[in-house]
Amino acid sequence: MIKFKKKYKYQLVEDYECEISIHPDNDIVTDYITLSNNGFLTIKKGYAWDGPSGPAIDTRTFMRGSLVHDALYQLLRGKYLHGCYRQVVDQILHKICREDGMCRLRAWYVYKAVEKGAGFAADPKHAKPILTAP
Repeated sequence: MIKFKKKYKYQLVEDYECEISIHPDNDIVTDYITLSNNGFLTIKKGYAWDGPSGPAIDTRTFMRGSLVHDALYQLLRGKYLHGCYRQVVDQILHKICREDGMCRLRAWYVYKAVEKGAGFAADPKHAKPILTAP
């Protein structure tokens, strides 16, 4: 029997590392995500994510932001990060999108869309179900 989850479009082919403004009290270590208490985020090779969500277009200026945002929302859903960090996570998405060349208007729209409509995705009750097949 296999166990799997649906709805992923992309998979990292090498580790990705960056520094973010979230500094948890203790290091957070999962199979694919590590966030140190000094704000150093590592998303490991093999991590799968669904890219930009909603009525968004998957463009180069959105991919890195969607990766980091999805990984951090996964930490929120898994209760590794307290829910009070959700707004900061959304701000990190905006910052990365701007760094990667997204126009100011689109980055603002993306930020407002996740701020208003993505709260369910950070909710621990929203974890993707594990499916099985023989």
